[in-house]
Amino acid sequence: MSEKTFKILSIDGGGIKGLYSASILKKFEEKFGTLSSNHFDMICGTSTGGLIALAIALKIPANEICNFYTQEGPKIFPESGSIWLPVIGQMKKNYIKQIIKGGKYSDQPFKEALIKIFGDKIIGDCHNLLCIPSYSVTEAKPKVFKYDHNEGDMSRDNRAPIIDIALATSAAPTYFPIAESDYYHKHQFIDGGVWANNPTMIGLLEALHHFVGTGKEYNSVDILSISSLTITGGKPLGLKRNRSFADWGADLFETSLNGQSFFTDFFMTQINELSDIKIRYTRIPSVSIASEQESLIQLDVATNESLNLMKIKADEQALIYEKKQVIKDIFTTLKTYHIN
Repeated sequence: MSEKTFKILSIDGGGIKGLYSASILKKFEEKFGTLSSNHFDMICGTSTGGLIALAIALKIPANEICNFYTQEGPKIFPESGSIWLPVIGQMKKNYIKQIIKGGKYSDQPFKEALIKIFGDKIIGDCHNLLCIPSYSVTEAKPKVFKYDHNEGDMSRDNRAPIIDIALATSAAPTYFPIAESDYYHKHQFIDGGVWANNPTMIGLLEALHHFVGTGKEYNSVDILSISSLTITGGKPLGLKRNRSFADWGADLFETSLNGQSFFTDFFMTQINELSDIKIRYTRIPSVSIASEQESLIQLDVATNESLNLMKIKADEQALIYEKKQVIKDIFTTLKTYHIN
């Protein structure tokens, strides 16, 4: 039997840092004169990676996705002035809200931005298989939104509004309100990054269960996994051991995201030793972030300086990877599983 490869694109979560991932895809699309949707049978994305995955599956060019981040990001994550509090000193207003009052940001600007890019599209309008992780607060268990394939046409998530899925995968605890979907009867969800910030294994398991292996259409898997920008330099020794929420700040949520993404990457690098199925796994990691730049590379910092720095970092990484044969192979061969 000749080799037939099932191709998966996986995109990490990371808030506004999704601009880094989208910018890398933009460079690949420009380099090879194509749309990412044309080259992947399945697209997986968590949180901001889920937004990118949904947009790609609708055949929205990566350039337009980048414009979404640069134009709407400052509205979704607005800067706030500082106030003086005698007890705890100088702090951002939004940070105070994050600690004591219902989350750091309203999701209304986010919803308005999603309407601009997705309109009234539903999952069934997409052109690629999808796996979009979220977490069900209502049922206290993980939830993966999918383009229906095995269960039958329109039987599960295909009629769900894409905006509902985008909100469900991106409702980061303490940053945004819990997402609530009318389509799912007021079911409540939070950010998929709480358990699957790097959704590569979800895509692989879905592929092995339904599409790849003995008696199935495909006999190999090709995975391109794109990281968000992450702070990889570590912390100095001697940190305060008894840390409150205020002491942890953004590190509390982002540390769990980075840890999960790191483990998934480690697992995938070992998978060929554990499986008889040929699996080619390519990870485009975060570039190094200088200590002086760390304050600009955060989940919710969407200043012009921050956005431009993300584009610079993405261009550097894309220039390295677009020359690799594996990237050329992916973006010059078409997907073979067609749904629309």
